[in-house]
Amino acid sequence: MAAIEGFLVASLLLSCLASTSYGVTFTSLQKTLVVSASNQQGKVLKGGEGNITITWSYNNSFPAGTDSAYKTVKLKLCYAPISQVDRAWRKTVDNLEKDKTCQHNIVSKPYSPSNNNFTWSVERDVPTATYFIRAYAYNSADEEVAFGQNTDAHKTANLFQVEAISGRHASLDIASICFSAFAIVSLFGFFFLEKRKGKSSQQK
Repeated sequence: MAAIEGFLVASLLLSCLASTSYGVTFTSLQKTLVVSASNQQGKVLKGGEGNITITWSYNNSFPAGTDSAYKTVKLKLCYAPISQVDRAWRKTVDNLEKDKTCQHNIVSKPYSPSNNNFTWSVERDVPTATYFIRAYAYNSADEEVAFGQNTDAHKTANLFQVEAISGRHASLDIASICFSAFAIVSLFGFFFLEKRKGKSSQQK
């Protein structure tokens, strides 16, 4: 009897350790948040210029109290499947600690079941890709406990594109051209003055 009890306790401890080491899985989360974004399907947002308004709320079709553990909501910019192909660094993994789908943080807000919105300006360093928005609800231990997203389960609807800015800005190109022109004019002016000085010295 003691041996059986010892075996059961050991099994329970191993189970707890395994679940702790593995972390939270996406498939274990309930989709209790309703998320929408002001984008149009296929719309292109430019890095450093475009913006998008995101709204989110609790889905009241779930039983009352389902959201009792929710403390924080974090919005994330996530890669759509089309932008994950042949890119292992963007791979979707069920273990959220290893998942690379949503690498870009948008904002973190205290949880409220309704009247939530945020207008996000696309940052300059966001890579060119196709994206969707996902919201995660976190508990007091900062663990994911629920989610919502502005796309369907297959992540094909309501997607939008971000076009990264080039390494050079138009104003920098203009300044570079102006500086080059000034340098050329200055160089010709220098040679002209030197030539006049040479003629003056010869006449003397």
